[in-house]
Amino acid sequence: MMKTWLVTISVAAALAGGTVQAAEQLKPNPEAGAAKANSICMACHGPQGNSIVPTWPKLAGQHPEYIKKQLMDFKAGDRYNVQMTPMALPLTDQEVVDVAAYFSSQKQTGGKADPEAAKLGEKLFRAGNPTTGVPACSGCHGPAGMGQGLSKFPRLSGQHADYVKQTLGYFRDQERANDPNGMMRIIAAKMSDAEIAAVSQYIQGLSQ
Repeated sequence: MMKTWLVTISVAAALAGGTVQAAEQLKPNPEAGAAKANSICMACHGPQGNSIVPTWPKLAGQHPEYIKKQLMDFKAGDRYNVQMTPMALPLTDQEVVDVAAYFSSQKQTGGKADPEAAKLGEKLFRAGNPTTGVPACSGCHGPAGMGQGLSKFPRLSGQHADYVKQTLGYFRDQERANDPNGMMRIIAAKMSDAEIAAVSQYIQGLSQ
């Protein structure tokens, strides 16, 4: 079973690696993306991409470039998740582009932060921790946490605190490794549990 799985991932990686650039040239169809999202994505990511379960990310309002990258990484085996990898593998390049366009066009619901925890979180987000070498999150994700689409830096604003905390933990533990040049793994490795929890709360409370 494991050998078959590895072969499947290897084949998918080879195919996906050759089609990433091609996918960038496809014309997005948000209407087709809505139909696909409502049939396979809504159960976990919620109506219009606003997930109800806090460990599943909100996709509404996320940059299409980032969504495309993550789906292609799942297809290629560069990122693995027991639920998401099997869902992403069958998607065509056009479906990836369409789903990304749909979710990016939806309005995110935002969230509220724990005020006390968010105090430390705001300091980390805006100034980092010079003592331990943690850079400010705003340097890549912007002062309002809206990210940068062309650079594939995701929107963080309003994201579930539980999901952000979980993701930073995955980066710190090397369980997720599809970040460019290992930049998030390097940063997360320098963060304490308290810092991760605090910045995750602050991010949840950001709104745009």
